Amino acid sequence: MNVGEICVRDVVTVREAAELSEAAELMRENHIGYLVVVEPKLAPSCLIPVGVLTDRDIVVSVVAKNTDVRSLRVGDVMTRQPVIVAEGASIDQALHEMRRIGVRRIPVVDRNGMLVGVLSLDDILSALSAELADLSGSVRHELRVEKALRP
Repeated sequence: MNVGEICVRDVVTVREAAELSEAAELMRENHIGYLVVVEPKLAPSCLIPVGVLTDRDIVVSVVAKNTDVRSLRVGDVMTRQPVIVAEGASIDQALHEMRRIGVRRIPVVDRNGMLVGVLSLDDILSALSAELADLSGSVRHELRVEKALRP
């Protein structure tokens, strides 16, 4: 199993020049706390991640400092040059990167660097718990088969 198999591919994105209040509204409307900041390359559908913006970024950098949110753009607050992971990377590689930089989410890109999804710790936990359920199911089934064959 690799990152591309478990990441969420329906990513909510925003542009660097967007008003910060617009980004906050996107988060509220979509019930998320993480946006990938993108710029198009070659075509409008080919998006390159240039940053990330979290609800925590807005709280810590704007609200806590009593800054007027209407005076800021996404580019003023976002984290630039985000660490990314390739869709073909293993879950272990992604976890290592996430742990190294201390994040819960990471953009996923194809071999050309184009955004294809976002991987979260929740996605990884869901995948691993499904694998564990399959493993325990195999053990239970093995016991039933043995009991049936050797009463």
